[in-house]
Amino acid sequence: MTLGAPACLRAQKEPPPSPSPPIATLSSAAFSGQTIAVLPITLVVADPALQSDSTFANYRDHRTALLRADSLVGEQLQTRGPEVTWVLPPQLRKVARRAAGFVEAPDQMGQAILRSPKLTKVPDPLRSSLRSLMAVVNGRVALVPASLGFGPESDGRVRADLTLVLADSRTGKVIWRSLAYGRGKSPDEALNAAVAAVLPLSQ
Repeated sequence: MTLGAPACLRAQKEPPPSPSPPIATLSSAAFSGQTIAVLPITLVVADPALQSDSTFANYRDHRTALLRADSLVGEQLQTRGPEVTWVLPPQLRKVARRAAGFVEAPDQMGQAILRSPKLTKVPDPLRSSLRSLMAVVNGRVALVPASLGFGPESDGRVRADLTLVLADSRTGKVIWRSLAYGRGKSPDEALNAAVAAVLPLSQ
C-alpha cells in the first residue's frame, strides 16, 4: 500500500516566474542644462493585500497617495540627475495658477492616457495642454509618470511598476518610454528602486 506521495513530488515547487523585461534607462546627461517638467502622477493603484501601508492601499486617501508618489519621484530625479533642471509638480501647479486661463491644471490634463504602450504621439487635448504648459516654464520636454502600481511579492516584499514617458511638447512625439519596476520592504522603497533603475548613477 502506498502511504503517501514520493518525497520528490511533495517537494515540487511552482515554476519560477517569467523574467521581467529589461528596463529602458534614461541618460540625464543627454539633457544636461535643459529644463524638463515632471507632470503629476494621476494614476496610482495598489493591491488590497497591502493594507499595512495606509498611504498607497487606502483608496479613500487617494490624493495623499498621489502626492506621496510625486514627492518620491521628484526627490529621486533631483538626486540622480542634478544636471537637469527638473520642474516638479508643486512648481507646475503654481505656474498654472498664475497663468489661469492659458494653462490647464497639471493634475487634470489626462496624462495617464500615455500609459498605453501603443501611443507614439501625444493625443489632443493633452498635446495642446502640454505645449502651453511648457511654453510657460521655458522648456520643451516633459517627463510623464503615466501610471504606478504596487503589489505584494511571494517573499513578502513589495513590487512597484512605474510607467514613464518622455514627450516632446513641440512635435508631440513620445521620444522615450520605460516600464520600470523595483522591489523593497515597503512601497516607498520599491518606488525608489524603480526610479533608480531608470536613472542609474553610472551612465
